[in-house]
Amino acid sequence: MAKLSVAPTKILRVDATESIHKEDLLAVEEPLEIRVGYGAELEREQKSISITMRTPGHDFELAMGFLFTEGVIKDPGDIQSIKYCVDAGRHSEENIVRAELKEHITLDLKSLERHFYTSSSCGVCGKASIEAVESQDCQVIPSLEAKITPQMLATLPETLRSAQTVFEHTGGLHAAGLFDYNGNLIALREDVGRHNALDKLIGYAVLENLLPLHDKVVMVSGRTSFELVQKSVMAEVGVLAAVSAPSSLAVELANQFHLTLVGFLRGQNFNVYSYADRISL
Repeated sequence: MAKLSVAPTKILRVDATESIHKEDLLAVEEPLEIRVGYGAELEREQKSISITMRTPGHDFELAMGFLFTEGVIKDPGDIQSIKYCVDAGRHSEENIVRAELKEHITLDLKSLERHFYTSSSCGVCGKASIEAVESQDCQVIPSLEAKITPQMLATLPETLRSAQTVFEHTGGLHAAGLFDYNGNLIALREDVGRHNALDKLIGYAVLENLLPLHDKVVMVSGRTSFELVQKSVMAEVGVLAAVSAPSSLAVELANQFHLTLVGFLRGQNFNVYSYADRISL
């Protein structure tokens, strides 16, 4: 049975006139361990490469997006199967995902040593270096003749917010949405971690064979960290937009790979931090 992404709790609600006991809903946060199986058919080995705190739901997309953005796989064809390790114990059921790599895929164990425990707030700690991204042979994101309009960009925050079904009940989740250049929402994923929400979204794009995302816009809630830009560069996203500010390293990376980075997108106002050519200004 799939786990719920919200959990009821008892609270004491206090306002200026009264205090009342009532029931509230919280966003669920639980660990997810990602394991990979690799090697020849009769010599299969297993490696645990990440434990991340996440909101249950779309776990296979989360694992797929993580494996892709960390350079373990290049496309969905590199995965033989992906499933829960239901034999890991009753309390671990649906908290451990194992992805079986195809026999020809080589697992670089040394590069995976930087994994791993990741928190829901900061993602993969200690990884923030542009050299790590360059080592994945990321390509400069090509431009298209089509451009997006400021008017379309202005609609994205409200579209994202109105589609956040779990946030509506809890107020405690980040979101990442995939849009076309006309502002149509293609997919949305939520999670307590902004990096997990984006991994789920990119995992969806990998599984649906939508990559590369040159002609798409990704809208995220909150700030734009280096890691979110790194994941977007891996998926070759054309435009990454956020309601808050980017970090200095995020802007540096976006400029290097020609990613259009938009921040403080609120109402009709926004800042363009890199590669404004994709916006019809």
